[in-house]
Amino acid sequence: MSRSGLRLPDLESYIVYLGGYSNQAERLLTQPNELVRKTHVELLESHLKSKENAKDAIFYSYTRHINGFAAILDEEVALAISSMGPSVCSMILLTRRGKLIGTRSFFKGFESYFGNLSSDLRTPRDTYGHGTHTLSIAGGSPVPGANVLGFGNGTAKGGSPRARVAAYKVFWPYKDYGSFGFDADILAAFDAAIYDGVDVLSVSLSSYSTNYFDCGIPIGAFHAILNGISVVASAGNSGPDLGTVKNVAPWLLTVGASTIDRDFPAYVIFGKHKLKGKACRMHPAANASYEDANVCLMGSLDATKVRGKIVVCVRGWNHATDKSAAVKLVGGKGMVLVNNFINGNNIVAKLHVLPATHISDSDALKLFSYLNSTKSPMGTISYPITMLGTKPAPSMAPFSSQGPNTITPEILKPDIIAPGVNIIAAYTMATSPTHNEFDKRRLPSTSSRGTSMSCPHIAGIVSLLKALHPEWSPSAIKSAIMTTANLLDNMAEPIKNPFIVNVSPFSYGSGHVWPSQAMDPGLVYDLNAIDYLSFLCSLGFNSSQISTFEPYECTSNLTSLMDLNYPSITVPSLKEPVTVIRRLKNVGSPGTYVAHVRNPVGVTVTIHPKTITFERVGEEKGFEIKLMPNGGSEQNDYVFGSLEWSDGKHIVRSPITVKFKGH
Repeated sequence: MSRSGLRLPDLESYIVYLGGYSNQAERLLTQPNELVRKTHVELLESHLKSKENAKDAIFYSYTRHINGFAAILDEEVALAISSMGPSVCSMILLTRRGKLIGTRSFFKGFESYFGNLSSDLRTPRDTYGHGTHTLSIAGGSPVPGANVLGFGNGTAKGGSPRARVAAYKVFWPYKDYGSFGFDADILAAFDAAIYDGVDVLSVSLSSYSTNYFDCGIPIGAFHAILNGISVVASAGNSGPDLGTVKNVAPWLLTVGASTIDRDFPAYVIFGKHKLKGKACRMHPAANASYEDANVCLMGSLDATKVRGKIVVCVRGWNHATDKSAAVKLVGGKGMVLVNNFINGNNIVAKLHVLPATHISDSDALKLFSYLNSTKSPMGTISYPITMLGTKPAPSMAPFSSQGPNTITPEILKPDIIAPGVNIIAAYTMATSPTHNEFDKRRLPSTSSRGTSMSCPHIAGIVSLLKALHPEWSPSAIKSAIMTTANLLDNMAEPIKNPFIVNVSPFSYGSGHVWPSQAMDPGLVYDLNAIDYLSFLCSLGFNSSQISTFEPYECTSNLTSLMDLNYPSITVPSLKEPVTVIRRLKNVGSPGTYVAHVRNPVGVTVTIHPKTITFERVGEEKGFEIKLMPNGGSEQNDYVFGSLEWSDGKHIVRSPITVKFKGH
């Protein structure tokens, strides 16, 4: 149970989660929706001692595939209900900055906390742009001549352009603090989507959690998986720090972000230098600090000294487009955004409100050297161009959240990476691309970045695979995407980060998605509901807790967490030899597969059997992976290797991640 830090009122919004329904059709006959709602009221009435108060307190009853309700309660009542057995959690606050066949909006959780939305906002219409952008990436129809202010012109289409799409809005604006979403609304959206019969859920949002019963996304996603619905979720934008990855439940397909081979360079020219950037000296105002002016905070610049000049702004603290807005408002004619050493070579194109470009930290040193060498610096910013085939690509987006998985280290996360930088897609006409009031531009498409953008790329691919292989489970589809991923960039070199340093599976999971290969993976690592329920037993949850997901009795012989039939292999504490079990399902032609291992440093990996023959589609066979420390490493960190099964046509690859015990 957790409480939001924004305020501590006497009454808060709680979810009382009572589980799900194993047989929806039977449930509707024996327990109609109204009867389920009545049981919710009766449960709460037993604590509030008033039926009317119970009815008034409940603002959502989940009656379809998820059983439970959301209500405004005080902490004492919530604890009393929790002590009786149901899982009760306060609503965790999340933040974020003929084709469309349906839209729904869910705001009761938001309103229970912040008060009622105005009538013009109580609509499924996207007034921020994030939902429009991500939805069109997943399933947008082909749009000839799509561009952003003339750049990147071409035909844009979603990952599954013939798919029909539905939108479920759960985020809402609050004053000038951005958009917020609540678990009660998110769970209601999951419940509605399952009832509506969707095939794929693309979830471009994330929250911090400490276990899989923290409500919201993992619970809603589990019910979706039970109904054969694939759930794709963003890994989060808290990178490059380790252990920041979100949405780590094993039933989720968790997506990190990479760059693409299209760029929008502009050049800043001064002295004898011409520096490539994307997309002079600053003077603080009388009432502003040097530090504020250095990063070009709004109101921090001296208009008398900035007017008519190109201003240099250091990255950090505020949004890049807010910096250029601050320059424009005091009469500046252009902006050069410069990286510090933390950001390195990571430069990003943005839709600024005046001529601007963004340069790396090494180029910034050259620029500052020139500015310090003359009393009358002169410079120009060139008009940007669209450049295709840039190298190296893909590379890791530095903001993409990284592993290891902090809830279950035995499960590698993220699972995969996909394009998430400079992504052109549809946009709302209800606001400007910068969200600044004085920016009157309205664009049908824009460029954006984030794991919110990489997530729907994978959702579109999942949709195509479901159409091609309707018999595949969500886990089979996940495995096909993971085991066929690519580890090389367009220079045939290992994928790197903006500092031109090789990265590990904690950044990219199994690698960069390769859609055409995922169509025919040969073999898959499949999972079903029983596998996930057994996994929860091994995590320490008892049968009563797990039955809130699905009725299930934990056995006394618990399996190792490392033995979940996942497409990646992780041993987070290796001291003595460890044996890990996996099973493969044939989804291709008959054939004989041979195992090939790349050992992690200091570890010897053996496979038994090393050769497996499959004679028919759907046939499953198991194997063992034995990992032994060989004393050949003094590493105090994780080490990485891989296992590949190949029949000469297919390569079924799994990353191996190991950490030595005591390190």
